[in-house]
Amino acid sequence: MNAQDLGMAQHCGYDFTSYLVLNVHEEGTKENIKGLQLTLVDLEGNEVINTNSKYSWNHADKTLVFSFNYLIDQDNQPLQQAMPGIKERWFFPYAKDNYFLSVVNGLEVDKLKVKIEDVDGAQNGGFFESQVIELNYFDLFVLCSNQANDYAVQFGRKANKPLEVIIKKAQQ
Repeated sequence: MNAQDLGMAQHCGYDFTSYLVLNVHEEGTKENIKGLQLTLVDLEGNEVINTNSKYSWNHADKTLVFSFNYLIDQDNQPLQQAMPGIKERWFFPYAKDNYFLSVVNGLEVDKLKVKIEDVDGAQNGGFFESQVIELNYFDLFVLCSNQANDYAVQFGRKANKPLEVIIKKAQQ
């Protein structure tokens, strides 16, 4: 294959992008807790600023905060809830009701952590304890690249599976 062939190769919408996907719930339940704030932080716990899109192609020069996946209709418009007769799908189709963050491929994820907070005044009102979760390479959803093929043959946690996080209720 020459350089011209590479330039004409078909690309997928997720080329050059990976995702961090977290399933945050209480012990004994499977339902994700909505309304939490998940922020990418460095090893010292400082919020990561996406300077010059170093960590993500989205949200340049901003703090990297996870989004909660949501349903969209056939016109890619957000749905507040499932509705009869409306064809629906998840915005990020490789996850369900999970938190997700788009990051660049090759992200040195082992030098980062995720801070999970139930911010006072938010949906849960500070009901859950804050915690910081360590990350590693197996926590990335690697899509549409040779990296995904390499990833599939390695040992460790199954590829492209949400990172399970058990969160505890705060002491009242």
